[in-house]
Amino acid sequence: MGSAGLNRARAKMADAGVDEVAIETFAHYYRLLEHGETGMVPESTIEPLDMESLDDVEVADDDAAEAIRATAVIKLNGGLGTSMGMDRAKSLLCVRKGLSFLDIIARQVLHLRKAYDAPLPLIMMDSFRTSDDTMAALARYEDLPVEGLPLEFLQNKEPKLLVDDLQPVSWPKNPDLEWCPPGHGDLYTALRGTGLLDRLIGAGYRYVFVSNSDNLGAVPDARVAGWFATSGAPFAIEAVRRTASDRKGGHFARRKLDGRIVLRETAQTLPEDQEALADLDRHRYCSTNNLWFDLAAMKQALDVRGGILGLPLIRNVKNVDPGDKKSPEVVQVETAMGAAIEVFDGARTICVGRDRFVPVKTTNDLLVLRSDVYDLGGDYVLDQTAPNVPFVDLDGSHYKLVGEFDKRFPEGAPSLREATRLTVDGDWTFGRGVRVVGEVDLEATAAQRVEAGTVLSDG
Repeated sequence: MGSAGLNRARAKMADAGVDEVAIETFAHYYRLLEHGETGMVPESTIEPLDMESLDDVEVADDDAAEAIRATAVIKLNGGLGTSMGMDRAKSLLCVRKGLSFLDIIARQVLHLRKAYDAPLPLIMMDSFRTSDDTMAALARYEDLPVEGLPLEFLQNKEPKLLVDDLQPVSWPKNPDLEWCPPGHGDLYTALRGTGLLDRLIGAGYRYVFVSNSDNLGAVPDARVAGWFATSGAPFAIEAVRRTASDRKGGHFARRKLDGRIVLRETAQTLPEDQEALADLDRHRYCSTNNLWFDLAAMKQALDVRGGILGLPLIRNVKNVDPGDKKSPEVVQVETAMGAAIEVFDGARTICVGRDRFVPVKTTNDLLVLRSDVYDLGGDYVLDQTAPNVPFVDLDGSHYKLVGEFDKRFPEGAPSLREATRLTVDGDWTFGRGVRVVGEVDLEATAAQRVEAGTVLSDG
């Protein structure tokens, strides 16, 4: 028998049709919460991690081709982009030449299928909020589905829990807000619970490449597939060298206790360890959330654990209504899919170029992606045309929401190829053909316009 709160949560999930595997996984983490587990990873328990670079690895063309032919692609696509003011799947956002994230992802995969004569199935892990829009958008790509496999499977949902007593929250104003996704660590639970894991193995696939749909740099690259296949590793994650923009984010480390690689997220870092978290010389690598795993190894790990990998808990405290700071505080029980690296003996990391990590989390990122810093080739792979990706910081009061952002760049993004930094404080609208050179800071207390053809520079 569980506690009253857990029993109520179980019943709520069952009534909503949540898969039994997901309910048992949630119960596992609920019990950890009850026992005071916080998921924190103290600095004293880890040490820095070094790793090999993809640039230094030799991969035979035959190994690359063979590996990509045995690979299936999963894109995490459950987000609505609410922080950017969106109410549809974030991947529907137009990013380049009238194409959305979904358009570019589909075309990347279709191109690679022809290049390698590979089936390369593309499967979206959608949420109940993104499924309809996503499937409608992909319907135009008639050749995309692979026989015997779905184009999507749904991530699970779980109840938000009141901070005070861990009871499932009730919010009659908007009952949808009583629910949250379990974090992208739910990938493994959903793969098993939907039967997709077994279907992929039965269809002859050996590997899976997983990445976020808002990262167009995350192409299912045959060379990386070849490295993973020949490494013999059951699980691997692509990493990048951390930069100033990653200072507040998670990082890789090695656990002193058993030597396992771990992924410490910001939410798992104690207040007194924040300085160490931000030390780019100590913790040099962060995750791209591009990961590879061996299907048979994943099935075995899940089977021996009763379907629960046992990923580290992330205790995320928020308001039940994210837009109302006066609404009750709730705990969202989450896990990170990259944390599975500590589950597998022989798991690997590899440092890849920054071109494989182009996430769009804010309109700052969106402006860079829409600019001439990148070009989109015939293979629909982003090519970085600038020597460095500039730092962009737009005034959140005017540019945070996509609708307001678009109003201020009505003629498209300025040229940022020669820029190292662009900070905008105040309300500025940009005309056509504006160029930014070097470090540029704009400030204004009233609405201003940068006229067409203007060259903004630090000179």
